[in-house]
Amino acid sequence: MIVLCAHRLYTPLQEVQNSLVFIEDGIISAVSSRAQQEIPKNATVVDLTRDFAGAILAPGFVDIHMHGGAGLDVMRASPAELPHLNQFLATHGVTGYFPTTVAAPLDQTCQALELLADAIEAAPDLKPSNGGKVQARPLGIHLEGPFLSHKRRGVHPPEYLVEPTVQIFNRLWQAARGHVRMMTIAPELPGALEVIAEAARRNICVSIGHSDSTLEIARAAVQAGARHATHTFNAMRPLDHREPGIIGEVLANGDISADVIADGIHVAPEVVQIFLKAKGLERAVLITDATAAAGMPDGTYQLGPIQVDVKNGRCTIHGEPDGKLAGSVLTMDKAVRNLTQFAGWSLQNAVRAATLNPTRAAGLPQHGQLSPGAEANIVVLSPNGEVRRTFVRGRGL
Repeated sequence: MIVLCAHRLYTPLQEVQNSLVFIEDGIISAVSSRAQQEIPKNATVVDLTRDFAGAILAPGFVDIHMHGGAGLDVMRASPAELPHLNQFLATHGVTGYFPTTVAAPLDQTCQALELLADAIEAAPDLKPSNGGKVQARPLGIHLEGPFLSHKRRGVHPPEYLVEPTVQIFNRLWQAARGHVRMMTIAPELPGALEVIAEAARRNICVSIGHSDSTLEIARAAVQAGARHATHTFNAMRPLDHREPGIIGEVLANGDISADVIADGIHVAPEVVQIFLKAKGLERAVLITDATAAAGMPDGTYQLGPIQVDVKNGRCTIHGEPDGKLAGSVLTMDKAVRNLTQFAGWSLQNAVRAATLNPTRAAGLPQHGQLSPGAEANIVVLSPNGEVRRTFVRGRGL
């Protein structure tokens, strides 16, 4: 047994002072305070209070929408390169993530899905590399495309967008060997509601986005099985006070969750505040939408089949420095800190938006919380949200 000691922890629903986390075989067996439970004499004790002032234990962050980082694109990275990306993510507190696709030729997409499925199936056996670096694990695939609106496609190449059919969806599902856990779809497309219903039947988190949908169609999508919304406000029909469209449904429907890119570039801080007030503590989710450029200097990087330029923190289509945004260079720890700054949320509540909320939305019960039976995926934070250490299934201790 391993016992972690810290000044406090966020479950994240509760805060525990003078906290203890008991870990056996990579699984949390108990969470308590020093006053409530004694440490067994044969336990291995890791006392973080000696190493870090004000050490806070929190669940490892889970990013359900990211395209890459550390110079690597998830659709193009080789199996030998993925550990480098996984290590980069872990340094920013991420213990699990959904590699996210970009619209591309179907054959190319299927090849990428097969490689990502290999990585997911190998993930439970990931161990720290020779340098002792912990690796985040891919937990499932997020299909962002090809079922997107041409009008609200963002940077997704129009020639690779297709109308949704169950046949095409099945082809993608089979290439991914059932590891698709999330799918973004524009509900106004012909055939979309049928595909939404089929995907929901397979327990995929169907997310509406990249859409010019009306309010009525967005509601029909939710009734068909959609339960989430992708990077709210971005690549969506703008909110109108008489014709609220898809954003009206996303903000007003208390039964669906939604995510936001809180980098201060994709959405103004004041609008992030509006989003948080609408979705609340339970339904607001942080994502990064990070590209291969995350963690890298200014330059040109790959995003699926297209190239993007990065300058001063902005990611745009290659050759268009003032053009469309093309993903981000955001890291999840920065997103958490931004939430405390943009909206005055406590660190505990901001952590929830990067842990419990995304894992509940995506149906990952063993992740996103510090509780008995959950995987020991843990990040050690400073009082202002800086990452100090990361553990994945107890590894790194």
